[in-house]
Amino acid sequence: MTRRSNYDLAGRAIGKDLVSNPDLVSTDAVVSFRTAMWFWMTAQGNKPSSHNVALRRWTPTAADTAAGRVPGYGVITNIINGGLECGMGRNDANVDRIGYYTRYCSMLGTSTGGNLDCYTQRNFGS
Repeated sequence: MTRRSNYDLAGRAIGKDLVSNPDLVSTDAVVSFRTAMWFWMTAQGNKPSSHNVALRRWTPTAADTAAGRVPGYGVITNIINGGLECGMGRNDANVDRIGYYTRYCSMLGTSTGGNLDCYTQRNFGS
């Protein structure tokens, strides 16, 4: 999806005109939080919600499996930033994000699970 489309959908969901005033997302803490929660909880197009992936409620389709998109943290990265980071092999952005994720899972005493990267996954837009 395009930025404009995302802002339109999120804005309608939270009752704000984010297309005309996109800066609200970065300048208003309540709007920022509400849009982040909307994005985390909402499936969009052929992408599952990050929430459903994290809770293991998402089952990949045959097309997802063929594209290398299988449950785990890597597919959450694909949902959020797949067009810029996924299917391009190892890259600094992915390595850093996986490092942060691993660190916080350790601090919280929880497992990271499998499929931490999206190096070989085709992004949902392709």
